[in-house]
Amino acid sequence: MNVVQPIRDPEVVEAIQDHLRITSERDYIFFSLGVFSGLRVSDLLDLQVWEVRGTHVHITEGKTGKQKKFIIHTDIRDDLDAFISGKKDDDYLFSSRQKKTSTGLKKRPIDRSQAYKMLNKVARKFNLKEIGCHTMRKTWGYRLWMDDERNLTLLMEMFNHDSERVTLRYLGVTQDAMDKAILRMSYTKKGKSRTR
Repeated sequence: MNVVQPIRDPEVVEAIQDHLRITSERDYIFFSLGVFSGLRVSDLLDLQVWEVRGTHVHITEGKTGKQKKFIIHTDIRDDLDAFISGKKDDDYLFSSRQKKTSTGLKKRPIDRSQAYKMLNKVARKFNLKEIGCHTMRKTWGYRLWMDDERNLTLLMEMFNHDSERVTLRYLGVTQDAMDKAILRMSYTKKGKSRTR
């Protein structure tokens, strides 16, 4: 199983948004909504235009069946409004430009593999490793935790995790703490003075 990490540096998140804003409006909105909502990719892909017209989005999570409500962040509101301008309420927010070959259906959402390819293409451009479909969700959670560690209980509930330990591991915080602890240790006097 591949380990997927959050994007820890907010400047990299902003640079990715800037890049996607220029290259693909759809991908820019997809990525931005992902890092500002904490939704799973499958739930993002199922969004229809009518669901994002207000200030809050109400969904039933596909994986858990639980109701979720989230606010659309003000940083992306204007861009989202411009993106949905002229679209029909029942259009998928992230509709594919291609016709499904097996069914002949048009106006379906992009699929998970397309989302994965887009994320990995961006990851290569920005030299990011361990990126996948959960990266946006983990980035959102990591940012909330870094802004205020007291958000941990809130994140645990939002992610439907059973313990704070699971949430910290999911966000990559446990690995960060292990890395820092290992780098602080030394067996030499020279090393100890350097790390304190």
